[in-house]
Amino acid sequence: MNRRRGFTLIELLVVIAIIAVLMSVLMPSLTRVRKQARAVACQARLNNWGFFFNFYTNDHDGSFNEGHNVGGGRGLWPVALRPYYKDEFDLLLCPDAIKEVYGTLPGAFNAVSRDMPAPDGSQQKFVFSYGINNWTNHMTQDRGSRLEEWFWKSTRNVSHRDQIPVFGDGTWHDAWPRHTDSPPPTDISVGAGNFGTSDEMQQFAIPRHANGTINMLFMDWSVRRVGLKELWTLKWHRTFDTSGPWTTAGLAQPEDWPRWMRGFSDF
Repeated sequence: MNRRRGFTLIELLVVIAIIAVLMSVLMPSLTRVRKQARAVACQARLNNWGFFFNFYTNDHDGSFNEGHNVGGGRGLWPVALRPYYKDEFDLLLCPDAIKEVYGTLPGAFNAVSRDMPAPDGSQQKFVFSYGINNWTNHMTQDRGSRLEEWFWKSTRNVSHRDQIPVFGDGTWHDAWPRHTDSPPPTDISVGAGNFGTSDEMQQFAIPRHANGTINMLFMDWSVRRVGLKELWTLKWHRTFDTSGPWTTAGLAQPEDWPRWMRGFSDF
């Protein structure tokens, strides 16, 4: 009777080597697919936020939330829009930035937190990795050097709404971008700008998604990928210069950008 022959050691080593080669080929593709899937999930969440902001502005005669600490913090978007997202707190997080990091500066893949008012009047920690364009806020007076007439305030009587950012991937819950803001000097310093003072475009100029892009919700409630250099060409506030010094129209050259951004598409 013939006995069944098993694998020899050499045959097993050959099989293992083939599996190792296949894994080395497939793993980068699988990693890329997973990252693309998270970016698509991020866009889906921002589409939800488009509904929430649309509902909010419709319920408030076209006006956005008041913003920065108005009413003891009740004007901040995580609080003002809470009746619309109904405590689905996962929606405050991009799937590529869900881990809250303590004791470090914000970064592209970190979630950050801040205490804000809860419905019962207490303070509650909100964890988020999306931020709002503060220039949309319904501000009724100057805020330091930020003039009241710069704010969008409302969706009413506004043209080219598809070029006005409202909400998107960020390293803090809000920011006030200006056309003169400098880009982050390195890809590990993203989000380390001076909060509330200068260079706040850095809160959005982060390498969170592939090919130097983030996801952004616009005032027409559309969602799309935005190139990091493209951020300087969007209409963040009413007097924002979309042909400023960091755009090709403003004669910016690739070598003007920090080294980590030079390979990204120019705008």
